[in-house]
Amino acid sequence: MASKKQQTMLREGALAPDFQLEDISGERRSLSGMRRPALLAFFKAACPTCQYTFPFLERLHRGSDVEMYAISQDDRESTEEFRREFEITMPALLDPADDSYPASNAYGLSHVPSIFWIEPDGRISLAFVGFEKKGMEELGRRLGTEPFEPGEYVPEWKSG
Repeated sequence: MASKKQQTMLREGALAPDFQLEDISGERRSLSGMRRPALLAFFKAACPTCQYTFPFLERLHRGSDVEMYAISQDDRESTEEFRREFEITMPALLDPADDSYPASNAYGLSHVPSIFWIEPDGRISLAFVGFEKKGMEELGRRLGTEPFEPGEYVPEWKSG
């Protein structure tokens, strides 16, 4: 029996699909092999909202010991360039177009950035698309660190 492609993005309460993707160094990584909770942040290097969102995610990453992964829909070179330009240190995984974006499709993505908080039981407890100030603040609460600096202008939302 053929499997049916996920048509809508997975939401809170859904079981997070496992995946196997290469990291920048070529090592295979899987969701099942990650310590949890974990944060997955899907992006495309040319996406302006991704470029806006990832420096805030990086602040959260630097202030936390929770595993966070940037999952790129680009090739290795574009992903490395994005990480350098926006000073992203969280590990990056490649969800390649030439393999039909297996992780993005499993999570039902239609836009990026798409962000998922995966609980220890494998369920998604937070999911949002684009830049969402309230979502970022919730991530900050869960991680025990602030995504925004005092006095910094931050819009409520930017579409992905």
